[in-house]
Amino acid sequence: MISVSSPPRPIRIGSRKSQLALVQTYWVQEQLQKSFPNITFEVHTMSTQGDNILDVALAKIGDKGLFTKELELRMINKEIDFAVHSLKDLPTNLPEGLTLAAITERENPADAVVLHKKHKDKQIETLPAGAVIGTSSLRRLAQLRYKFPHFTFKDVRGNLITRIEKLDSGEYDALILAVAGLERLDMSDRINQILPPDICLHAVGQGSLGIECRADDTEVISLLKAIEHSQTRDRCLAERSFLRVLEGGCQVPIGVNTEVYSNELTLKGLVASVDGQKLVKDTITGAAADAEKLGAELASILRQKGATEILEQIFTEIQRGSYGS
Repeated sequence: MISVSSPPRPIRIGSRKSQLALVQTYWVQEQLQKSFPNITFEVHTMSTQGDNILDVALAKIGDKGLFTKELELRMINKEIDFAVHSLKDLPTNLPEGLTLAAITERENPADAVVLHKKHKDKQIETLPAGAVIGTSSLRRLAQLRYKFPHFTFKDVRGNLITRIEKLDSGEYDALILAVAGLERLDMSDRINQILPPDICLHAVGQGSLGIECRADDTEVISLLKAIEHSQTRDRCLAERSFLRVLEGGCQVPIGVNTEVYSNELTLKGLVASVDGQKLVKDTITGAAADAEKLGAELASILRQKGATEILEQIFTEIQRGSYGS
């Protein structure tokens, strides 16, 4: 009697429905399909709380898991096998039973300035006083207020295309957006300037994709390791450890920058007040193999320099409902 082996089970990938999320998810699907041509990878889409609430500033909604909770629930219920996230949206403490299985190679993690056409020959430093700068990130807001107190800052929500349409209609003089998102949507021609680290440190995990799955699903974890980028993982684990120890969510003004040379990792970190009046930062260097330890150490250094007081004030404002105003 000839035994016939059953075909491998289809692997179900969870994704948000936004254009950028789908571009990222289909890229992951394509990479896995190349590595494992005999396995079927299916994309399942859904909207999250962050996608559905577009008329309220992110900081005032309650940010932890804003773009991830619904996908995580589907994983726990075994409706999908793994989810693709922009790593910057993924909280540093995951629900019990889930794990960060893979981190993909990082795109440029910096922030970009996208200008209204009337300012096309300018840089952010040469925009006129009172220029209206659109951003939904308090991290960007705090750092730019610190550098450019003469600008007017205005919240902007919606997907990337919607935000650029608002800029082009004249609602804003400039937007601050992630370089990686613009590049993934083939909109890099809209980048007028890439902000250097001395103006704006980027978000934890920005430019990378984080792939989350059930911690006990060894088959899926093994598949996902095929598309992990080890140097990016070291950099992002250091950043996430830094954020975790500071107890900051993605909407707290915490910025980072990491570099790896010859197995040595350098991490810069910053904590700022929302009004841009207070800012503490420092740098740490050590073995990339000790990435999470370095992140925790830098967080402790910044706490000693005043980060604790800044964060306590922010958390008090959150409880009062005045955060981000």
